[in-house]
Amino acid sequence: MHIRSVYLNEQPRRIAHLEHVHSFAVLTMLVEQSADGDERERNFVRLLDETTFERTATFELMANEAATSTLTLRVPPEQLASSSASSAPTLLVVGTAFARPDEPEPTAGRLLVFDVSERTLELVCEHRVKGATYTLESIGSNGLLAGVNNKLQLYEWQPSAAGSTPSLRLRAEHCGHILVLYVAVRGDFLLVGDLMKSLSLYRCDLVAGTIEELARDYNSHWMTSVAFLDDDTYLGAENSHNLFVARKNADAATDDDRGRLEVVGEFHLGEFVNRFRRGSLAMQVAEVGTAPLPTLLFGTVNGVLGLIASLPQEDYNLLLKVQQQLTKVIKGVGGFTHKDWRAFSNDRKTCDATHVLDGDLIESFLSLTSAQMTQVCDGLPGTTVEELTKRIEDLARLH
Repeated sequence: MHIRSVYLNEQPRRIAHLEHVHSFAVLTMLVEQSADGDERERNFVRLLDETTFERTATFELMANEAATSTLTLRVPPEQLASSSASSAPTLLVVGTAFARPDEPEPTAGRLLVFDVSERTLELVCEHRVKGATYTLESIGSNGLLAGVNNKLQLYEWQPSAAGSTPSLRLRAEHCGHILVLYVAVRGDFLLVGDLMKSLSLYRCDLVAGTIEELARDYNSHWMTSVAFLDDDTYLGAENSHNLFVARKNADAATDDDRGRLEVVGEFHLGEFVNRFRRGSLAMQVAEVGTAPLPTLLFGTVNGVLGLIASLPQEDYNLLLKVQQQLTKVIKGVGGFTHKDWRAFSNDRKTCDATHVLDGDLIESFLSLTSAQMTQVCDGLPGTTVEELTKRIEDLARLH
């Protein structure tokens, strides 16, 4: 991969790609030192050209105000047409928090909505909130979800009308969390990652203005990111460098069981994941009559990019046997076994990895000697070295 470094001379906090104006929005922090030695933080919203990375616009936040989240919104053109802003349907939403020295947690913040259609930052809406906006996600054509301290809030974007200015209208909120740090959206379903209370699943109705809890994981996990694998299966990353998969019990006999997410997969990644995104690092070319594998990208605080693929049951069964055979051929450094390394482990429990395969280990089959490949395939009746090599090469092309 080609890497180009762009020096901001400020601390970047969040980034969003504004595809339709060929720009990046970057939330930055600058620490300045006064003549008497005191330090002062200044926070900015910077608009950068996506090719040259030159600054095209800047908006400075208030004193003690830090930018905590950002989101790009696409709205119908008519929803900006009657305002003073341009009619192009490109909005940038920034969530902030006022970090005051006498407050252990922020009690105030803002939602700022900018029109960036002319590659400028024109503030078209400002909405005060009672806390820090840790996360933002869009839902529907004009809905906005915000995690504000311990509340999940649903807003509706209301465009300008005769004699009025654009605004955000609070339609619903759900309380009872510690801190709402992460939100993922799939249709009208919401997946929330809490600071300490693991995953919870909700259904949102923007028209009715409701957020209904459907199920939750009653284990305690300090979450770092969440994602949908499909309608009934959910992926979470937590701060002990583990991944886990939870599933909805839609067919359970009792309401209590249907309201409980069942953990069906656990795996020690060894990296602190801070973002999941739908996509792949390479173009997938599926065979005729087959669909591409669903894949998620993840990024970590160490700069690692990784990929997670959902496999058909037949492929999983085969590759699980391959993984078991590889652990007999490839020995860990210092006698440290693969089973011990990938075991799910945090402050509460340690258990073997389940229902998650180690792609790095399986891909190492391609670098084995011919004798070692044959040794692996000897434990896989009906599978030749050539067949297994082709199957693993096909999976390796995902990244």
